[in-house]
Amino acid sequence: MCGIFGIVGHEIDEAHLKKATDFLAHRGPDASGLFVDAGVGLGHRRLSIIDLEGGQQPMFNEDESLCIVFNGEIYNFPELHDDLVEKKHRFKTRSDTETILHAYEEWGEDCVVRLRGMFAFAIWDRKSQKLFVARDRFGIKPLFYAEHGNTFYFASEMKAILADQTFRRDMDEVSLACYFSLSYIPDSLTIFKGIRKLLPGHVLTRQKGRTRIRRYWDIAFEPDRTKSEDYFINRFMELFKESIRIHLISDVPLGAFLSGGIDSSAVVAMMSMVTDNPVNTFCMGFGGNAGGYLDERGFARQVAERYRTNHKEYEILPQPGDLLDKIVCSFDEPFADDSTIPSYFVCKIAKENVTVAESGLGGDEAFAGYERYLGFLARAHYGRLPRVVRERLIRRFVDGLSERTDGHYTVNHMKRFVRSSSQDDGNAYYGYLTQLNPDIRGAFFSGDTGINKCLDAPRQIILDYFKTVPAEDERDVLNRVFYCDIKTYLPEDILAVTDRMSMYHALEVRVPFLDHPLMEFCATIPPEMKMKWFRKKYLLKKAVRAILPGEVIDHRKQGFVGPMAQWLKNDLRAYTEDALSEKNLKIHGLLNHASIKNILNEHFSGREIHDTLIWSLLVFQKWFDLYMDGNKSSGR
Repeated sequence: MCGIFGIVGHEIDEAHLKKATDFLAHRGPDASGLFVDAGVGLGHRRLSIIDLEGGQQPMFNEDESLCIVFNGEIYNFPELHDDLVEKKHRFKTRSDTETILHAYEEWGEDCVVRLRGMFAFAIWDRKSQKLFVARDRFGIKPLFYAEHGNTFYFASEMKAILADQTFRRDMDEVSLACYFSLSYIPDSLTIFKGIRKLLPGHVLTRQKGRTRIRRYWDIAFEPDRTKSEDYFINRFMELFKESIRIHLISDVPLGAFLSGGIDSSAVVAMMSMVTDNPVNTFCMGFGGNAGGYLDERGFARQVAERYRTNHKEYEILPQPGDLLDKIVCSFDEPFADDSTIPSYFVCKIAKENVTVAESGLGGDEAFAGYERYLGFLARAHYGRLPRVVRERLIRRFVDGLSERTDGHYTVNHMKRFVRSSSQDDGNAYYGYLTQLNPDIRGAFFSGDTGINKCLDAPRQIILDYFKTVPAEDERDVLNRVFYCDIKTYLPEDILAVTDRMSMYHALEVRVPFLDHPLMEFCATIPPEMKMKWFRKKYLLKKAVRAILPGEVIDHRKQGFVGPMAQWLKNDLRAYTEDALSEKNLKIHGLLNHASIKNILNEHFSGREIHDTLIWSLLVFQKWFDLYMDGNKSSGR
């Protein structure tokens, strides 16, 4: 895993190229390299995983007409290498990086469709004076780009682009609306107007001052109802085993995250079945006043004991300190999924033992694992009740309930459900996602800002993806939900967390559930097999029951997050009240203090859980202080 940076323009300042590339040193502490040519500069920071001696970058082809900087892993590179050798290509290394170069020589821009793995790379073609940039199908690896004057930039993280002190840091109001609505910034947007993300499954070319972007891949949900459950189970297990096998390719120590949930447990079980040596596994728990939070360490231990892994645990305490600074500076923009906290620590402890870790991310999107999927499915039954009963009786009753004192989200989920479920499918699903419910959003921002005019933008982004998937059969409407999450929440929330927190510690994390042949197969499984009798992950649970303890499969899903709702009410209350005081909110003047105070009071009193929204406020305050308050951050 690595960090890449590049500039295409007129005059290339090598000192600036080095400085910007070095801002990515945490992504690649093992080596660095620069390439400067007429009108182009490429920088690379390397974390050595494959071909430790021969994989230095930037890397060239035989006649040095092509130069590449690459971040990621190509798992089918041995097969591609052999194919290209048969086509008379000559290799100097045994790296996947050089394989991409020769693949580009052979197949041009279409080389990306042959790559199996996670990647973000840029190739400079000296002959045509063209930059070719690509990002993997699911967005496992990040890629940002920007145009500033006549200069084009790309980078693994925005901090490298922001190293240019003349770059304007104008906040994007649509992105702010999206951030506070969803707790992350979706699609191609970033917090800065001048910087954008290359979308997953897309390539970009820059030539003669023009930028062209096109999509090269998309996932197609085409349920096959001619096949039985047994067929899907057997074929899934074949593909899953194959994915695990190819994801184990490495020249450095390797391990796995083990949360105690089904996805990570299945990964560890299959790893143990295809390798001879014990797997290194890592697990997190939570201290402090965690209320009724379900600690899954016991389930993780059951899997570790069954497969005799080298197991390590770590307990997290609610002490923000400089951790919030580290999290904010890892993203360079506001990002409020509090799974950053356990992710930070599990990556830290893993890096002390290995250089590569396998993760179970992607299993929820592939097999219907989120609670909101259950709520979405239940809408069909709830909608049969008369509207007057739903809105005037049930909603009023549920809205009046206080939250559970132990921190569980049962009542909160009920409130989200009754507030949104009477709407059409797309708007109902957005209602399950957003943190700004209608009672909050109208007075959340200051009246002096234009952000209020942008509040429908995040809804429209979600609806546009939602409507992309046809659903002629009413059973297929869940596929719209899966597609929407694969295009938004997956790349720009959970994969972003994993990338930034792992790269902060120079740890490579791999996600075998997101092997694209496996996910393409999962898209053919009818949704009624993924969630059956209101049981999430029905088919996956049935598939892995023979390789996992029953308690691991059947216990209530917690998710890889901490007990933030309770921490904010107890351990972090003083910190929160100070950070969100009227004095501190006035620094930027974007938020309505009276509304923020009411949100805090509702949360502290137990009237309603607002943990994600409050955490988003804390993160935003810290981000503004580090990046916008006088632009005092020089490169972050």
